[in-house]
Amino acid sequence: MLKIISFFIFFFIPSTYAFDEYFLTLRNDKVNLRLGPAFDYPIKIIYKKKYLPVLVKEKSENFRKIRDHENNSGWIHISQLSKKKAAITIDDDVLVFNKPTIYSTPKVILKKGRLCKIKKCKDEWCNITVDKFKGWVKKDSLWGLL
Repeated sequence: MLKIISFFIFFFIPSTYAFDEYFLTLRNDKVNLRLGPAFDYPIKIIYKKKYLPVLVKEKSENFRKIRDHENNSGWIHISQLSKKKAAITIDDDVLVFNKPTIYSTPKVILKKGRLCKIKKCKDEWCNITVDKFKGWVKKDSLWGLL
């Protein structure tokens, strides 16, 4: 009987502690990062980069606690977040290749901190778009993916 009760508690009562971290991006060119999970809290940072990836750490009703690539953290309303995929280069001189292999033709070199829109990822490579350039980048040189 105890096993049946434990089963129902585990599977049918949502746990407030079971929260996975995941990445989202900023929906607009101007997004406020707040000190707490409500509009009453003061603004800590104003982001001015659409598609900037952020790591969602916690949630509180309609707000999400996030961390950015520079370790800034705070709360953003869910209406300002998007599920579109993007990442930031974390290494200097990241090569963008024509195909997902280091033996293909390099197309462009990206500097550290460059925002890339992600089309798709497979294995250790991601197909990206940066300005007018499209190509493949090694996944470990990007921040914004799990």
